[in-house]
Amino acid sequence: MDNELYLGSETGNSENKISINLKYANRHGLIAGATGTGKTVTLQGMAEGFSKEGVPVFLADVKGDLTGMSAPSDMQDFFIERAKTIGFADEYQGYGFPMQYWDIHGEKGTPVRTTVSEMGPMLLSRLLDLNDTQEGVLNICFRLADSEGLLLLDLKDLRSLLVNMSARASELSAEYGNVSTASIGSIQRKLLQLEDEGGDVLFGEPALDLNDFIKTDREGMGVINLLAAEKLIQTPKAYFAFLLWLLSELFENLPEVGDQDKPKFVFFFDEAHLLFADTPKFLVEKIEMIVKLIRSKGVGVYFITQSPDDIPESVLSQLGNRIQHALRAFTPKQKKAIKLAAETYRENPNFKVEDAITEMAVGEALVSTLEKKGQPSIVERVLVRPPYSKLGPLEASVLSAEISKGYYHDKYKDAVDRESAYEILQKRGEEAAIKAEREKGAEQEQKEKKRTSSRQTPTEALVKSVLRSVGSQLGRQLVRGILGALKK
Repeated sequence: MDNELYLGSETGNSENKISINLKYANRHGLIAGATGTGKTVTLQGMAEGFSKEGVPVFLADVKGDLTGMSAPSDMQDFFIERAKTIGFADEYQGYGFPMQYWDIHGEKGTPVRTTVSEMGPMLLSRLLDLNDTQEGVLNICFRLADSEGLLLLDLKDLRSLLVNMSARASELSAEYGNVSTASIGSIQRKLLQLEDEGGDVLFGEPALDLNDFIKTDREGMGVINLLAAEKLIQTPKAYFAFLLWLLSELFENLPEVGDQDKPKFVFFFDEAHLLFADTPKFLVEKIEMIVKLIRSKGVGVYFITQSPDDIPESVLSQLGNRIQHALRAFTPKQKKAIKLAAETYRENPNFKVEDAITEMAVGEALVSTLEKKGQPSIVERVLVRPPYSKLGPLEASVLSAEISKGYYHDKYKDAVDRESAYEILQKRGEEAAIKAEREKGAEQEQKEKKRTSSRQTPTEALVKSVLRSVGSQLGRQLVRGILGALKK
């Protein structure tokens, strides 16, 4: 199908092929459903579809299930049977996709880093869970770094500058407002906690060049950038901060391209509920703004979560392409969520949406995409197609080989520690210590000279004693002479 991403066929009608129009794929989307209902297979199939059409993809692998995408499908019997059921048997075959494996910890992929400066004070405050006062101090820290030409690349740079600020608190408070040493201490403790959780590996150089994410292979297939997030997801704030930073960088650095026949890049945000859990209103507004405007850069954003009500309504309203797997209704809250989810679709006269959401089998979904002129289609009940690539993880030895031959492994594998705030402030401290030592030595030398100049040699003492003695005798004689004259 030209300029379409095939998802599957209508349940009970293999002739009705259901696809996403690539022209509207940058209008974002949602993949929702309870655990075990088939979201991962749908996600894998969509990533494959975009790659086949020459669209680079980024997705986070939070369960370690997607590393097998570089290898052909094992063509399991149930996949072959599904392909026959939906009229896809003639086209279904197994093959692998071009992959670039990334891992912040550098264990299951090429290391991916950013700098403290690129992360910025807002996202870093979110990552460290700072209060408003502490965030204000962190903002001053970044402002000071800019004014004094101090590069903040890794956490030791940030710690060094905070120590420097603490020593200069009175001076800086006069210029920037209150610089509380107590707040600086709290930030330092939060940084230590982040390091203990392994978050420090996120910061450093070489920092990721976003252009390296947007790549096609020699055959014109889009490279699938897979972030190993099994370990990262254990620190949700770090996961959230990194992915939101990535989305923000794409928004700020990619040029406006307007409407195109297909997206320039597609971003899948798995476990999306973490993005909005306890998120301040201003940050939700920023996410909404990015999602709303980034489509003009040719970027499509797809959120993967269990229930649509995990996503704020202001963001949900921006998601045009929706794939809803089964939900379970065991509590009144879950029943309400199902009812609300059903109300977001254009009704299909052939079935009741609210009932279908709870009845669907694994690998079945309700699908609504954007048609011509960007209007939502009538919701269809769809059997999702099987993946072309291997479902599940690669063996450790195979994955290691795949990582080593990655497109950018040699570029990013080794960390670089160039001169930045830590080294500059350390040098300043050493120079100040040397200067203070010299001034102290000069002062002691001056005092020694004064003491030396005030000392008398034995000869000088004898001469002064004689002079005093002679002077005293002459004085007495003079007095006696004057008094004798008066008596006469």
